[in-house]
Amino acid sequence: MNLVFFDLESQYLFDEVGGRGNIEKLKVACGVSYSTAKNDFTIYWEQDIPALIGELKSATKIIGFNLIGFDYRVLQPYSPETRFASLPTLDLLLDLQKILGFRISLDTIASATLGAAKTADGIQSVQWFRNGELDKVAEYCKADVDITRRVYEFGRDNGHIFYKSKLGSKLKVEVKWK
Repeated sequence: MNLVFFDLESQYLFDEVGGRGNIEKLKVACGVSYSTAKNDFTIYWEQDIPALIGELKSATKIIGFNLIGFDYRVLQPYSPETRFASLPTLDLLLDLQKILGFRISLDTIASATLGAAKTADGIQSVQWFRNGELDKVAEYCKADVDITRRVYEFGRDNGHIFYKSKLGSKLKVEVKWK
């Protein structure tokens, strides 16, 4: 069993590529995976994308947050023949959206479930990338992968996670993550 947790950061912002309809034009700045088989993180830069895609294809399951709607779409131009949607994937955002009936942020569930917060955001990451602060981009992406992994493990082990409502209440949601 090799669970691969994955996230990526982009080189561009939505408004620079003509909006959310052009996610495929954002280009990969950095991708990070955590493999349970290796028990370690791997950092991938744009030139390393073939190795990243190879790791994803070899995974028993790929787990992330908004993989289907964002990460896979950003990766698609690098491997047009790959059908990312057919890879064994658990997209925590989509799973929670089906259960709750609305979208929720990773930060909202991480803070309520783990007492942890994201370290930055995608806009800050693009700025670091442009400033050549690649270590900051990689650390931010790695932190998101780690938070995603920890939220997944909490849900798998406890059968639920928590999130904060818009009014600030801590609410519980049942999950069936294996």
